[in-house]
Amino acid sequence: MQNLVDNAVKFIGDQPEPLVEIGVRIEEKEPVFFVRDNGVGIDPRYHQKIFGLFERLSADTEGTGIGLALVKRIVEVHGGRIWVESEAGQGTAFCFTLRQEE
Repeated sequence: MQNLVDNAVKFIGDQPEPLVEIGVRIEEKEPVFFVRDNGVGIDPRYHQKIFGLFERLSADTEGTGIGLALVKRIVEVHGGRIWVESEAGQGTAFCFTLRQEE
């Protein structure tokens, strides 16, 4: 969660009213956790690439490119899945699920 919040803050851009939301919504009886911002957004063609190890969309940004790969691995180890909902210039939401115990 910390990495997702850090990324949201890092890529918020020059918003006059920056916003980062942390929450949960229910989809098909499954909780979907999210970290959403109103920042620069991510072009859909890069949605899968950003979860790769050492992948960064811009060499101008700080970081090693392992953060989202690590988040993806942690979510998957806990039986969940992670994805991004975003378009360039429209903000970003990182969403994930976790395995539910029955």
